Amino acid sequence: MKKLLFCIVLSIVASGVGFAQSAKELAKERKELIKASKSELNRKASKDARKDAKKYRKEGWKTVPGALPMEKQLDRVYLMQYELAEDMSPKYIVGEGMSNARHYDAAKVQAMDIAKNNVAGQIQTEVTALIETTVANEQLSADEAVSVTRTVMASKNLIVQSLGYAPPFVELYRTLDNKNKVVLVRVAYNREMAKKIAQKVVKEELEKRGEALHDKLDKALGW
Repeated sequence: MKKLLFCIVLSIVASGVGFAQSAKELAKERKELIKASKSELNRKASKDARKDAKKYRKEGWKTVPGALPMEKQLDRVYLMQYELAEDMSPKYIVGEGMSNARHYDAAKVQAMDIAKNNVAGQIQTEVTALIETTVANEQLSADEAVSVTRTVMASKNLIVQSLGYAPPFVELYRTLDNKNKVVLVRVAYNREMAKKIAQKVVKEELEKRGEALHDKLDKALGW
């Protein structure tokens, strides 16, 4: 992992000296870094997956019949959490949900809803931070930013609905003493696609409210 962090630092320094490197060289560098990070994180994630699976089993967690082994499920989602996009940002947003109900299916549905809400909350945080940056850069006024931010925060349920269904990459359960089932799921959404969905929802809500900020948002936020 130290080697990976060292490579990332070198990449950041190299990108700052862009005058000495061509765009082609930088693109090659990024691809090599992404490949190296995947290789390193694959080894690390597998170790963590085995360790965490052991802990989950001690706590009574099981996998449903026909599902991948617990280690494989955890390994897969850990890799997705660490996978990098071309701009070196995390490629996926991972959300977790856990719910308790009398019947398994009911607990799973509730857990999936919680996981999607978790994803939507992360998207809201990212978009809000982006809006704050536009104020600092004087691309939007403080009042305009407040209006957009309020719309973002009020649109969480719509964002959740628009995200659609994503199969859980982790699906575990345990049975309580009262026979209730507790289901734990983790879902993953492509970060860029999820943000575009949120952006579409926010723009539509602004239009409904008669807020004339569409052109400014397109220019300031790249929407």
